[in-house]
Amino acid sequence: MVANHKSNKTWDELALWLDAIGPQTDSFAGTVIVCPTMAFLSEASQKVKTAGWKLKIGAQNVSHFETGAYTGEVAASQMRDQVTYTIIGHSERRRYFGETDAIVAEKFQMAQKFEIKSIFCVQDENTPIPAGVKIVAYEPIAAIGTGIPDKPENAKAISAKIKQKGDYIVLYGGSVDAGNIKTFLEPGLVDGALIATASLQSDSFSEILKNTK
Repeated sequence: MVANHKSNKTWDELALWLDAIGPQTDSFAGTVIVCPTMAFLSEASQKVKTAGWKLKIGAQNVSHFETGAYTGEVAASQMRDQVTYTIIGHSERRRYFGETDAIVAEKFQMAQKFEIKSIFCVQDENTPIPAGVKIVAYEPIAAIGTGIPDKPENAKAISAKIKQKGDYIVLYGGSVDAGNIKTFLEPGLVDGALIATASLQSDSFSEILKNTK
């Protein structure tokens, strides 16, 4: 389960969220990842390490440049000690920031170089996936932030097509909540979820974790 907080939360709000969710991850059978805003990666990482929770920290993005004169960019080498994962190629990055297939492929290579695991986002089964990717997040554009999730049967079909191309862990992202999470995790569907809106409040995300059991 991946919580993508996007550009939300102050540090105090995130700290409360971590205090609520962190202890729950110790008894959760799978992996729980939270991707806070870049500004709080270091603080979040330190808090989780100090508490000893199983919760993993991920970045929402990574630069396709290594280091240098790239104002505003955060390089993989700079975040490698704070995160285990990074989201790459999210539909919002492609839409609002003009990220192309070539750019996201470069981002993946940079993350891989510095041993950061990638959660590689695709919009359908035809989105190019670089060699070496292990985790793929299927996020249909029509379901992102709309409150209208994809139909489970369609998610299952897309997941199957993606898995035919490689030995991938496939996540579904797009208007996932506590009420529909089980329908996407039925046998033969997907392996997990990339969750945004429903992950912002600890109560709603906690319900999602409970409903995966």
